[in-house]
Amino acid sequence: MKAYTAIDPPEVLAARLGISASEIIKLDGNENPYGSSPKVALALQAHPWYHVYPDPAQRGVRQALSEYVGMNADSIIAGFGSDELIDLLARLFVGIGDEVIDLPPTFGMYPIVVETQGGQVISVPRTKHFDVDVDAVAKAITKNTKLLFLANPNNPTGNISSEKTIRQLLELDLIVVVDETYFEFCGKTVAHLVGKYENLVVLRSLSKWAGLAGLRLGYGIMNPVIIERLMTIKPPFNLTVATEAALVATLADRQLLMDRVHMLVAERERLTELITANVTGAHCFPSEGNFILCQFPDGIAPRVQSALAQRGVFIRHFRDPHISDCLRISVGKPDQTDTLIKNLLEVIEEMS
Repeated sequence: MKAYTAIDPPEVLAARLGISASEIIKLDGNENPYGSSPKVALALQAHPWYHVYPDPAQRGVRQALSEYVGMNADSIIAGFGSDELIDLLARLFVGIGDEVIDLPPTFGMYPIVVETQGGQVISVPRTKHFDVDVDAVAKAITKNTKLLFLANPNNPTGNISSEKTIRQLLELDLIVVVDETYFEFCGKTVAHLVGKYENLVVLRSLSKWAGLAGLRLGYGIMNPVIIERLMTIKPPFNLTVATEAALVATLADRQLLMDRVHMLVAERERLTELITANVTGAHCFPSEGNFILCQFPDGIAPRVQSALAQRGVFIRHFRDPHISDCLRISVGKPDQTDTLIKNLLEVIEEMS
């Protein structure tokens, strides 16, 4: 079983290069360069109950998320990042010999949690345009198939699967987990279908749009029966009191945070245009997340990534054979985009 390849924090990257963390251009983790709401730091500073265990029933967190999502709190569960919920779902539904559908190229955690439970990953590759091949999925399902993971928008490709496609998947006899980590960047969701489809699970995160990656908070929207079972197997205190305080402060400052989301969406389009116009042979795939996937010619993608890293500019290369000629670039602030483009052009010129 392969371990998930996690990214390093700025201080580790900086120490490796012998520079300060402030000099790092970190565009490899889809983090929010604008950070969290200023109200978060104030809330954390003012919180008086760090010596007391958090609520194991997550009542305050679930109610706050209920008001944000517009669904009943008994349909919501929170986790230590959506990663924890992915793991809990695998623990709940997957046993030795069970099968789970994976749709590569996609988020690398899905197969890892399945294999940890002794399950078998059934890969059904996406089409050349990264769409889900529903017919191929249907043919891959057996009596042992329990789950399907669908990132939407997909990471790292950035594209969206339509509601029609997701409804087709939901008609199959398995649990469909739709990972909407990047929901706020596209505004497209299937959460409204939870009441109709008992086999639908929707996951979301506050890491990207709200800038809370370091505090770890994700949540799931699903049938209350599944919620009850997950609440039984989750660690009793899986959220911290700091996380709850940060959530309340975040949701009180949604306008600022969504203004930043809109800025990142605009910068995503500018980044795409700059690469397309200035890098010969490069192709940027349309994205509805806070990142873009760019295909580079002549097999240079891994060398470009490595050369940029030596300059303190970090983007992501994947060994997945479906996208081994591609680089994923997180959207940063305009000055970070400019620094990236300058260094990217210099690196490619040195290679020619």
